[in-house]
Amino acid sequence: MRPLPFLASAIAVAIVTFLVILLTGSEYAFVAGYVVVQYIVLATAWNILGGYTGYVNFGTAAFFALGAYSTVVVYKLYPLPIPVLMVIGFVVSGAIGLGTGYLTLRLRGVYFSIATLALAVVLQTAITNWNFVGGSRGAYVIRPGETPWGSANYMEYLFLTMALLAAVVVWIARLVERSRLGYGFATIRDDELAAEASGVPTLRLKLIATTLSGGLMGMAGAPYPYYITYIDPVSGFNLGYAVNSIAMPLVGGMSSWAGPVMGAVLLGTIQEVARVTISSAINLLIVGVILIGFVILAPNGLLGLMQRRPR
Repeated sequence: MRPLPFLASAIAVAIVTFLVILLTGSEYAFVAGYVVVQYIVLATAWNILGGYTGYVNFGTAAFFALGAYSTVVVYKLYPLPIPVLMVIGFVVSGAIGLGTGYLTLRLRGVYFSIATLALAVVLQTAITNWNFVGGSRGAYVIRPGETPWGSANYMEYLFLTMALLAAVVVWIARLVERSRLGYGFATIRDDELAAEASGVPTLRLKLIATTLSGGLMGMAGAPYPYYITYIDPVSGFNLGYAVNSIAMPLVGGMSSWAGPVMGAVLLGTIQEVARVTISSAINLLIVGVILIGFVILAPNGLLGLMQRRPR
């Protein structure tokens, strides 16, 4: 399918999903659905750097929190519409991703991963000591009384916005995967030294990957203060974002744009069901058990299983 028809199809799926949930009349479905589509964005954004390029990023929570706290800053100065806040989140997180990439992408393998983890720690410490955004106390964000179309349930608007963002991000990932840029990412993942020797501009490609990946994570975090109505450094820099953004592409398959989507829908749904029926405290345990099972039984994820069966 060509890029524009694929984008139209992805947006159509997002709108149809919204209408189906709206017809059910369940307010909780929007709350749980928001989490799932948010994970689709995070997993797909992580996969652009971790899956396509082969550089494992442990700093997902940092880029997500940057997008969320950029919303808090704007909210305190002058509230803006959520789509504008997403663009601001992309710019802020993308700029940090570019700077981080320039400083750390000369590192390779586990050293790069440790550097991204250190970035999250440094940024969390900075936010904790920044009184303008609430510091360690946190900050409250009051939702508008109604959606732009007059509904009293603001979660409808948040879900639709995040679902449309997920559609666009998946389209971007597919576009990158099938472009010269994606082929360049693949050469870095397969053998970076050979790529450099062949004249591939590896540093420039890695900077593009870190900027794009970080920026999209920031877009996912921008609506978060409106979703939760309160944010502090502990919730913004939650370890769950880092764990899930890595586990979901691994479970779904990192070789294609479809893998993170499949993994996010599977793990996100299981976690939301467990949150309601058992407890939210076991979410990471569930992710860990499923991840171990896939690493042992299906190291290439769900996509690997689907491709192996016809053979």
